Amino acid sequence: MLNRVWPALFLLAFVSCVYQAITGHPDVVAQTIDASFKAAKSAVDIAIGLVGLLCFWLGLFQIAEKSGLTDKLAWVLSPLFQRLMPGVPAGHPAIGSVTLNMAANMLGLDNAATPMGLKAMKDLQTLNSTPDTATNAQILFLVINTSSVTLIPVSIFMYRAQFHAENPASVFLPILLATSASTLAGILSVAWMQKLKLWDRVILTYAAGFSLLLAALMSVMVTLPLDALSARSALIGNMALFGIIVLFLVVGWHKKVALYDEFITGAKQGFDLAVGLIPFLVAMLVAVSMVRASGLLSVVLDVIAKGVGFLGLNTDFVPALTTALIKPFSGSGARATMLETMQTYGVDSFPALVAATIQGSSETTFYVLAVYFGAVGIRKERHALACGLFADFVGAVVAILAAYQFFHV
Repeated sequence: MLNRVWPALFLLAFVSCVYQAITGHPDVVAQTIDASFKAAKSAVDIAIGLVGLLCFWLGLFQIAEKSGLTDKLAWVLSPLFQRLMPGVPAGHPAIGSVTLNMAANMLGLDNAATPMGLKAMKDLQTLNSTPDTATNAQILFLVINTSSVTLIPVSIFMYRAQFHAENPASVFLPILLATSASTLAGILSVAWMQKLKLWDRVILTYAAGFSLLLAALMSVMVTLPLDALSARSALIGNMALFGIIVLFLVVGWHKKVALYDEFITGAKQGFDLAVGLIPFLVAMLVAVSMVRASGLLSVVLDVIAKGVGFLGLNTDFVPALTTALIKPFSGSGARATMLETMQTYGVDSFPALVAATIQGSSETTFYVLAVYFGAVGIRKERHALACGLFADFVGAVVAILAAYQFFHV
């Protein structure tokens, strides 16, 4: 699909530029070309910026693997992953790294989640008989990452606090509903494509356990004021991250692993992995940035607004759709449009509340696909992109519906 989608992005940007020039905005053409140059430079900066993180975490993972820790973690979750990822053998190290990545995402540990995710994708690649084509397990893992369940979206609370929102954490439950729906939609779409049987006693048991954990966290967190909520969330995340590091080292020491030597062995892989991402990031980020700069999304938004109005539906949510349209392409772009909506309409206005909920509903699909698949040289993503975009769509729809339920008068 990327072989069709990627050139289509350039074509759409070109058509939009022509339209903008004809309608009296010729400066958009220069802005679009300038955006492509900036995006190419940004892609290299992102890849180089990952070198240190990748070296550090791959070094720690080397220790965890040598000590047998990832094998034990994999054993605990093997019953679940044998059903969700039947192509991954029971107890395979990939299960351990996949689990750690998911835990880091849920806790909002972005700096740790990406290296853990790249390690998981690399482990899954060892089972890939056609290295340039994504396996079923890799697709499921990527789609779960694009939906990105984050239990406490502290960054969104902080942005709302900076704009002096009356209750910055009021979007907590709507975001949780939206991101959960996004993840569920992603898993169901992948299950449908791969013919996975989700109506299984083991899967339902794990799902029930996760739901109980989610409910417990919600009951504890939702009653806290913003300052306490932010502090509690930061403490949980940082302690979990520090705890993982100490656990790896202590278990490795107990198993008499040569800690420093093994760390260096694993860390050496970080540089090559980061540099290998550059072509994939350049290809994707340049295309996405040109679409953004061309004004295409504004045109699409106008069409949607007219269509919603023609149907006689409430259009109060339409200004927030810029965030929904940009989110799959650019995380920073979506964040900028969310902040712009807060500034234009007021932080506690309905459009701003919808935009904040959408921002927390999913990840940046095209970026995640470029990084994770690019790290292992996958060029044929099969149904990964379609399932990821479907999860984004469901997350945005549920975000809008939840905002109407919680905030609209």
